[in-house]
Amino acid sequence: MLDLITVIIDFVLWLLQFIVIIVDILACIVVVFLERRSPQTAIAWILLMILIPIIGFILYLFFGRHLYGAHIFNKKTEADLKMMQIAKAQYKTITDGGSLTLPSDLAWCDATIALLLNQDNSVLLNNNNITVYTDGEEIFAAIKEAIAGAKHHIHMEYFIIRDDQLGNEIMALLTKKALAGIRVRVTFDAAGTVSIHKKFFAPLKKAGGDVRIFFPLKIPFLNTRVHFRNHRKILVIDGKTGFIGGFNIGDEYLGKGPLGYWRDTHLRIYGRAVNALQNRFIMDWNYAAKDAGISIEAHASPYYPTDGVMDVKGSSNVQIASSGPDSDGKAIYSGYMSLIGHARKSIYIHTPYFIPDEPMFTELLLAARSGIDVRIVIPSKPDHLFVYSANHSYLGDLIKAGVRGYTYNDGFIHSKTGIFDGMATTVGTANWDIRSFKLNFETNAFVYDAEFGKKMNEIFLTELETNCTEITLDEYNKRSVTIRIKEGISRLFSAIL
Repeated sequence: MLDLITVIIDFVLWLLQFIVIIVDILACIVVVFLERRSPQTAIAWILLMILIPIIGFILYLFFGRHLYGAHIFNKKTEADLKMMQIAKAQYKTITDGGSLTLPSDLAWCDATIALLLNQDNSVLLNNNNITVYTDGEEIFAAIKEAIAGAKHHIHMEYFIIRDDQLGNEIMALLTKKALAGIRVRVTFDAAGTVSIHKKFFAPLKKAGGDVRIFFPLKIPFLNTRVHFRNHRKILVIDGKTGFIGGFNIGDEYLGKGPLGYWRDTHLRIYGRAVNALQNRFIMDWNYAAKDAGISIEAHASPYYPTDGVMDVKGSSNVQIASSGPDSDGKAIYSGYMSLIGHARKSIYIHTPYFIPDEPMFTELLLAARSGIDVRIVIPSKPDHLFVYSANHSYLGDLIKAGVRGYTYNDGFIHSKTGIFDGMATTVGTANWDIRSFKLNFETNAFVYDAEFGKKMNEIFLTELETNCTEITLDEYNKRSVTIRIKEGISRLFSAIL
């Protein structure tokens, strides 16, 4: 009898092993032949599933599966089609040698502008007045003031909204405005805001506000698809005031979390570029809301007002560029690459996650070796240990080529910015990593304005002196064997996680 039981157990174990092998082989076939990933990413997944078959396959279920990608997202809304026509006209102007009234010292940005127009229909919009915020208390004071002053509608799209003091303060303001008859629409990412209970939004809904989940989880509290998240942070008030940047909504962004002071970058925009932010929100809202989408009539006032918007006096020319699995081109990544390639004096980067792909790594390396002043700031403390080690691995190799790397020491830096020659600037939600480049829904403002660029340069360089520590080549070379191993493992799998 015992022999029979042993035989059965052995058979079951053999069968399980056989199934695991077959499943892994099928997954590898999908990765190589159907998903058409980069060789680096494909090799990393195959290696992971061969070395640790069961765990590797489970990780693939959570972090992989790009197969359906663009097929489940439809961004061709009425708003998108309208902006596409404007973009085509501007693209023709540039390619025909025309001028979009950029000052002569910004003419080198024409190639980037044309690229973003061609890839994402990102319209160049002038006469914008921009205020930059780097502190949580200041940005949320500005956001609260803008919400309180809303006359017609409030459109809010965030990756994370916390059920804490700040989150409740914002919801209370939105509820008050909804009770006053203001049209309030809120959409948030299902994974980023997974801990929120539905009762958190109940008062707002009862007051007449509309709340929708972007890409909801099929099984509550279980997200088997870590990628394809809506990482955007957009707020539009009355079609006249827009906010975009890195701050989510929660107490930790006021410096009250375990990482301490939160250093980020957010923009408040008055002017024509608010139309593009509105357009981005409407496209995402119509996907999330479905039965309550905003129709084409929204292109008339009040969602796209002309009074008080077209007459704004500002020097900033702005493109709002977006990327994600709903678009063919990697517009933000392409914009980064174009500006790196055209910079002649300086490239200054803030990012919490620095995991460039091979082309971007090479571009930065060549820029430094060409004598361009390339400086990159990353956090001094980890919020994700895996990413922290990968950050240092990539940055360390660039330091060897002449890039100057720094860690931000006054808390945690979450800012996603790039400043090129002190004239062209990008600020938004996209990190300088593979996930933001290819997998998540992101939105950035590309600002072409020497005055604004000079201000961003001053902020960057001042903080290098006061809040940052330079990573010297000598110090990097002295890191321990343990740290080197962590960096090696993290870098090996950085393309897939």
